[in-house]
Amino acid sequence: MKVVEEFRYLVLAIQREGNRLLAAELRPLGITPSQAEVLRVLRDHGPMTLNALGGLLVCETGNSPSRLVDRLVAQGLVKRGIDKVDRRYLTLSLTPQGRALHRRIITAENRLHRTMHDRLAGQALDETITTLRSLADAFPTGAALARRRGPELAHQEN
Repeated sequence: MKVVEEFRYLVLAIQREGNRLLAAELRPLGITPSQAEVLRVLRDHGPMTLNALGGLLVCETGNSPSRLVDRLVAQGLVKRGIDKVDRRYLTLSLTPQGRALHRRIITAENRLHRTMHDRLAGQALDETITTLRSLADAFPTGAALARRRGPELAHQEN
């Protein structure tokens, strides 16, 4: 197996296991990892338009996660409102129920992160993250993640 092939499969394996573990943590909350990501982004960066949200999501490709948002609106977790700057646009924000669920999502994510932290204890993560960023930043989902890191982190040298 080529080194880059193994790298690709290792990333895929870790992503699938991480998503499986997160889904198990979120299942009692009645939410999927993709829905949790939308709530996290809206809480951390919202209110925002649908296109702006799409530009920050890793779980969805493209700029219009409308079906995902429609489900969250139907669940009463996200609300649509008129943009205060330009009334032609709708903005998305969390409802009180969405904010309450967001706190529970953070707790579930923290349990997963503790598990990962324990398994990675003593590993050289800075170099690994630099390697992963250099590859991820070449793709739209990596660019979305870079935007979420914020300007102070997005422009740091890899």
